[in-house]
Amino acid sequence: MANNGAPDSWEQQADCGAGDSTETSDLSSKISTLNVNAAEFVPSFLPRQTEHLPQKESPESTDGQVPLKNDVRELEAEEPPGEGAPPPPADSWEEAAEADGEGDDPLLTPDNEPAGGEEDEDEEEDEEGLGEALSKPKKRPVSKSSEETKSKKEHVNVVFIGHVDAGKSTIGGQIMNLTGMVDKRTLEKYEREAKEKSRETWYLSWALDTNQEEREKGKTVEVGRAYFETERKHFTILDAPGHKSFVPNMIGGAAQADLAVLVISARKGEFETGFDRGGQTREHAMLAKTAGVKHLVVLVNKMDDPTVEWSEARYNECKDKILPYLRKLGFNPQKDLTFMPCSGLTGLGLKDPLDENICPWYRGDAFIPFIDKLPSLNRKLGGPFVMPVVDKYKDMGMVVMGKVEAGEARKGQSLLLMPNRTVVLVDQMLSDDEEVTAVGPGENVKIKLKGIEEDDVSPGFVLCDNANPIKTGRIFDAQVVILEHKSIICAGYSAVMHIHCAAEEVTVKALICLVDKKTGEKSKTRPRFVKQDQVAIMRVECAGVICMEQFKLFPQMGRFTLRDEGKTIAIGKVLKVIE
Repeated sequence: MANNGAPDSWEQQADCGAGDSTETSDLSSKISTLNVNAAEFVPSFLPRQTEHLPQKESPESTDGQVPLKNDVRELEAEEPPGEGAPPPPADSWEEAAEADGEGDDPLLTPDNEPAGGEEDEDEEEDEEGLGEALSKPKKRPVSKSSEETKSKKEHVNVVFIGHVDAGKSTIGGQIMNLTGMVDKRTLEKYEREAKEKSRETWYLSWALDTNQEEREKGKTVEVGRAYFETERKHFTILDAPGHKSFVPNMIGGAAQADLAVLVISARKGEFETGFDRGGQTREHAMLAKTAGVKHLVVLVNKMDDPTVEWSEARYNECKDKILPYLRKLGFNPQKDLTFMPCSGLTGLGLKDPLDENICPWYRGDAFIPFIDKLPSLNRKLGGPFVMPVVDKYKDMGMVVMGKVEAGEARKGQSLLLMPNRTVVLVDQMLSDDEEVTAVGPGENVKIKLKGIEEDDVSPGFVLCDNANPIKTGRIFDAQVVILEHKSIICAGYSAVMHIHCAAEEVTVKALICLVDKKTGEKSKTRPRFVKQDQVAIMRVECAGVICMEQFKLFPQMGRFTLRDEGKTIAIGKVLKVIE
C-alpha cells in the first residue's frame, strides 16, 4: 500500500480542489489547496469543508459526501490500468510540473483543449487527460532522440581493392592512424608484435586484419571494416581481400561500396604481376564497376620503394598501362576516375599534400581531402526500406550486418526478411558501432533482430519494408555480357551468380537473342550459343529463390556477375523476374 499512498492523497487533494472550484475557478486557489494543507483554518469559515477533511485523513470514512466518496472510489478503480507500480514516479513528476507551471501544464493542454482554462470540469475527465498525457511524454522523447541519434554526416563506403600485397590493408591502417581512429599505444603494440615476427612493415595492416590467421600470413581473408570521419563526411573502410581464392568475399565488399580505391604497387615486378592476365588488378576493377561503384580512385602505392623513389616515369608507366583497360570497363578519366601517388607505409600523399622536395611533379590533392571533396551521392531517400544482409552473428540475439540501400528504418519497427517472409522486430541498431535509433541510405549498419533464429537467416537475404517487400524469384530474363570464357555457352550451362550479397548457382535455360554491341539491335533468330565478347539476352534459372529487382527500377538489386572455375566470366542485369 506504501506504493499507492502518495498518489492517493494527491488525488484527493485534487478532489478537494475540484470541490472548491465551483466557487473559485481561480488557478491559484487550486495551487493553494494542493500545496498548503491548512487544516486548522478551514472549520472556522466553511462548515461544508469540515466534511471533506476527515476524508483527507481516512479515505473510507463514511461521514463525507456520498457522491464524492464514489468519485474517489472510481478514481481508485481507474488507477490499476496504469499498472500498479510504474505510475507513482510519473505522477509525482506530473505533480512537480504542475506546481512549477501553475497548473497549466503544457503537456496537458493539447490533449484536453476544451478543458483548457476551466478547472471546474469533472475530475474523472482530468484523470483521463492525465493518463493520456502520461502516455504521450513517454513517446515523445523517443521521436526526439531518433532525430538526435541519427548520424548527421553523409555516409560514404570506400572499398580498397587490388592485387595481393599491393598494400590495401596498410593504407587502410595508415588512414585510421592519420585520422586518429587507432590510438598510438595500440599501434606501438602492433609494431612490437610485428617486429618479433620479423614482419615490421605489416603492423599498420593489423589494424584491419583482425584474426590471427590473417596476421600470420599477411593475407586478408574476410572483408575488414573500420571507419573514419572528416569534417563533412563519415567514411566506412571496407578492406577487401586481394587473393584470388577469396574473390567471392571481395564481391560482397564491393557490393556495399560507393567509392572504390584500386591500389596498385609501383614496385618493379609487382605492378606487372598484378596487372597481367592472372593478376587480380583487372578482375577487381571490373567487379567494382559491375558492383555499381560510382567513382574509382587509383592509388599508385609504394612510391617510396628503393626501386621507384617517387619517379614520375614509373608512375606514368603504371598509369598508361592500366588506363586503356579502365576506359574499356566504362570509367571516364574526366568524371569518375582519378590517379594519385602515395606511400601507405610512410603515409605520404594520404592526408597532407606531398612535399615538393619529395615529389615535385604531382601537385594535386592528397587522398583524404580529395574523397572528402567528391560531390554528394544521390541516394534513394524515399521509398521502402531495403537492406541486403552481408553477414550475421549471434550476440544476445541475432545481429545482421549490411548496407542500407534505400529508405529508412527505426528502432522498434517491424520488418520483413525476404525471401522467407519472416516478420522480425528491430531491437537495436548500430551504425559503425554507435547506437542509433534510425538509419538511412548508405549507412553500414548492424541491426539486432527479434523473432528469428540463426538458421533462418543467411547472407544474401534482404531486410525490407512490410508494406512493399522486394521481389523474389527463381527464373528471370537477363542481359549478359560474356567477358572471358574459352569455350561457348549454350542452354544448360551452369555457373555461380553473385547478385548484391547473395551467391547462388544458376543454369542457363534458354538463349533468347543476341544484342549488337554498337547499335543495340536484337537478333531475329535464337542463337544456339554465345561466345566471348558477345552480349545476349537469356533466361536463367536459380537453384533456390533469391531476392532481386529489375535493373531499371533498382540498379543495386538488379546487377550480377557470373563466375566459373575461379574466374569472372560474365556480367549482367536483370530485365524481368518471371517467377
